[in-house]
Amino acid sequence: RFFEDNPVDMVINCAAYTAVDRAESDDLKAAAINTGAVGNLGQAAAKHGMKVIHVSTDYVFSGETFRPYEENDEPYPQSIYGRTKLEGEGLLTSFCSNAMIIRTAWLYSEFGSNYVKTMLRLADEREEINVVSDQIGSPTYAGDLAHAIHLIIKHENWQPGIYHFTDEGVASWYDFTKAIFDITGKKTKVNAIRTSQYPTPAKRPLYSVLSKNKIKRNYGLEIPYWRDSLKRCLEQMGV
Repeated sequence: RFFEDNPVDMVINCAAYTAVDRAESDDLKAAAINTGAVGNLGQAAAKHGMKVIHVSTDYVFSGETFRPYEENDEPYPQSIYGRTKLEGEGLLTSFCSNAMIIRTAWLYSEFGSNYVKTMLRLADEREEINVVSDQIGSPTYAGDLAHAIHLIIKHENWQPGIYHFTDEGVASWYDFTKAIFDITGKKTKVNAIRTSQYPTPAKRPLYSVLSKNKIKRNYGLEIPYWRDSLKRCLEQMGV
């Protein structure tokens, strides 16, 4: 009904149920938001002739393939969150042929609640913290993702499909945390631990680096290195 009263050319869907651990016991709500609502959007887009850009996640993969994941690699989610996001991708593309899915990972920004803000808070509260060092991915500044989406919208050659976008480079959560503290001058000691030493309700992928060759080739994007983007974010935060 909204789109009947408010005709638009494109919808950018950033909404999601992202509480990864809580989703394990709140699967119906996670599915309603990550799957059902995305399917509804796909139906509406097809009915009203709209393009869709939908943000998805690295958690659709198992994390057991220790090379950068390509868009056509077989997904195998290890959590309710990952499964509901993957099912949402499937519903969207089944209804709407003009949809672009952008899988991203390890998002943070100067806004909202995120890993960078949590680590800065812990640095002020504790003398040392433990951080897993065997989960590998690419920290991604949400501002870089937003800029990429802006360039895609402006691009003269719209090419729907599944794409991957993260900042360049690879890090563990331990590496990421050390960088946050090094840049901000925090003295909190960071101890590297293994995932097995920090059990969580939802299983995380051990390796979720995403190949960005397709999005760079099709849209000519120049993607910043994650540490440079982290510095920019921290400057925006005034830390």
